[in-house]
Amino acid sequence: MRVFQNFGLYPAYMHRLNKLAASANAFSERRQVFLSDSFGACHLLKTVVDGSSDAFFTTGDDPITQRFWAQEHGLPTSTALEQILLSQIEDHRTEIFYNLDPIRYGNEFVRKLPGTVKRSIAWRAAPSGNVDLGAYDLLVCNFPTIIESYRGRGWRAEYMAPSHDLAMDSYAANSSRPIDILFVGGYSRHHSRRAEILEAVSELRKDFRVVYHLDRSRLTRLAESPLGWLLPLNDHRRPKGIRAVSRPPVFGRDLYRGISQAKIVLNGAVDMAGSDRGNMRCWEALGCGALMISDAGNYPNGMIDGTTIVTYGSAQSAVASIRTALADQTRLREIAAAGNMMIKSRYSKEAQWESFTQLCR
Repeated sequence: MRVFQNFGLYPAYMHRLNKLAASANAFSERRQVFLSDSFGACHLLKTVVDGSSDAFFTTGDDPITQRFWAQEHGLPTSTALEQILLSQIEDHRTEIFYNLDPIRYGNEFVRKLPGTVKRSIAWRAAPSGNVDLGAYDLLVCNFPTIIESYRGRGWRAEYMAPSHDLAMDSYAANSSRPIDILFVGGYSRHHSRRAEILEAVSELRKDFRVVYHLDRSRLTRLAESPLGWLLPLNDHRRPKGIRAVSRPPVFGRDLYRGISQAKIVLNGAVDMAGSDRGNMRCWEALGCGALMISDAGNYPNGMIDGTTIVTYGSAQSAVASIRTALADQTRLREIAAAGNMMIKSRYSKEAQWESFTQLCR
């Protein structure tokens, strides 16, 4: 089975990739830099990780990576990214096209796929508004409510979970965790509930070491700039307590390293998630050996309150749960260890690959 996996880069990550890959001068070199950094590695299929000759992987929205490939295969430097991606699929003789960037490469792109492609599959784990993804043979994600919404539009949709990245194991083994509470994620006015939780927990900095690595929205960055303080942008600024514990955003191995320094990883779903839970931080926090304290909801199998994770219902209960956990370090480590063991066994690359291959039939 010849599988082609296309990955869409998070815009804020591009700067890091360019820095890490500054000396790369070939497609394979820049791609390997990306893969070695483990950004989004919970989504990578086993055959990609193993370097199978039947698998092809690329970041189709990265112009540098894609134009390296185009140049190496005799295409003009002016070739559009869509055409480069189609040329890669044709050159690979792809049978299964697995796309993690279906908003950029949607229905029109699917209709242009070469005849070798027997099945087109897209991962989409967020509400898509009026975007039509019906040309894909299958949509997958780990949010049951979203899956049902796809089915309601007449599209085939199935459950598929992310997987454990083996690179996390060395970080999970770290026993020295000087950070008491860590949060990593985006911050904007659209994260109203998350902002409430972060502000309440930031008050614990008086008693514990609290660190937030926040990827601020464009308007939040503007609002907190020297010019922005003169503009009516108060709704976009982070509260003082949050700013006091904030650090620059982290990605890839730096994210793993940060989690390996933390006893507790605070998690909170974005407002549009509804009652479903299972964002990437769940896999990263548990995979890197921290105790995850997250908002209550419908979690993937194995993520159980009081057994492998701890959940809260409000800002006040989040603070109380954190205080309780830090007061009993032995219990904290027991739940963290149970969560780590669960994620490694239940959500292995092998399990994900088996699920994927069954869905391809």
